[in-house]
Amino acid sequence: MIADWSGALLEWKAELSSLKVRIGGAFKRSEVREIAGAFIDGLLSGAERKTGWLMAEQAGLERPYRMQSLLGRGQWSADALRDIVRDYVFETLGDADGVLVVDETGFVKKGEHSAGVARQYSGAAGRIENSQVGVFLAYASRFGQALIDRRLYLPEAWANDVERRDKAHIPEDIAFATKIEMAREMIASALDAGARCRFVLADALYGGDSKLRRMLEARQQPYVLAVRSNQTLRMITDEAFVQTDPKSIAETLPASAWTTLAAGEGSKGLRLYDWARYPLPWTVDEGFERWLLIRRSRKDPGEYAYYFVFAPKGVELAELAGAAGLRWTIEECFERGKSDLGLDHCEARSWHGWHRHMTLVMAAAAFLAKLAAELRRSSPSSKANERSPSQTAVA
Repeated sequence: MIADWSGALLEWKAELSSLKVRIGGAFKRSEVREIAGAFIDGLLSGAERKTGWLMAEQAGLERPYRMQSLLGRGQWSADALRDIVRDYVFETLGDADGVLVVDETGFVKKGEHSAGVARQYSGAAGRIENSQVGVFLAYASRFGQALIDRRLYLPEAWANDVERRDKAHIPEDIAFATKIEMAREMIASALDAGARCRFVLADALYGGDSKLRRMLEARQQPYVLAVRSNQTLRMITDEAFVQTDPKSIAETLPASAWTTLAAGEGSKGLRLYDWARYPLPWTVDEGFERWLLIRRSRKDPGEYAYYFVFAPKGVELAELAGAAGLRWTIEECFERGKSDLGLDHCEARSWHGWHRHMTLVMAAAAFLAKLAAELRRSSPSSKANERSPSQTAVA
């Protein structure tokens, strides 16, 4: 038993050293590479708060200056590190049935000087709070999930305030962009970088965006995107032009249209819902088809969820249900990032400081995802029980 434990510890150290060497390419100076490695050690440590002082103490430093300088004055590109982390995740978790998931999360803040902070809705808090909001992209497969991109949302009031921009060191080329526009850019970047992606997933804020759907369809990239119950549907039938919405369609479906399927596995077992799909008679590329996918709660038959689907012809309803259920994987990334790795402990007020902190946390999370993926692959039952993420949720 002791031998097994010590062997696992050696593997942990070897993999962590390998990651530090890999991300070292983002840091030109050896001193910055060294402190970046110490920063990641601090993120992975048991320190309750991932602050400059506590992580400096963890690294054996008398003062937090070097930790703070890494996020502030240091000369390095957070985007270059992001690209390294993204490639690392693709190599670790990449799978033909993998998915990309986009969502935002909030970071409650005091004061008004941190870049992008404003009174705005925070999904993490579930209400309007003084907070920063970041849009994130995750990659998930049967081997695990990890964040691969991030961008701080800059409200219009910030984007148009020259003085506040200067104080927060917001680059001149950063203009106001909606969360949806940011999501489109991040998804396109990940696909361009070679993501092996069966479906793109998102909630109704993003799923209702026709530009995102058209961009994915132009790439022949399948998606399962949530939409609201009153999303306008304009369709031309053999008889006439019809305008309707997902809720109206769901209410007209016969009992025979519904099938009980799992949307993955939860802590209490399979998450069962009733599912149906309705063909959308819109022009589509050869080899693909569009659907309205509908999920109904078995406990509360009046509770529905709706999705627009663009998928290869012949795709099974069970696969679409499983894919829709995978949107929670990014929530798992947020929860683990905040509870274990200090995703929400950023002390930097500047634009680049926020992106540097988030990207270093992403590197630490990718390392843990790599260890978990190796355990899954080495498990004696892994091959016998292999299922795509479209068939079951990632544990």
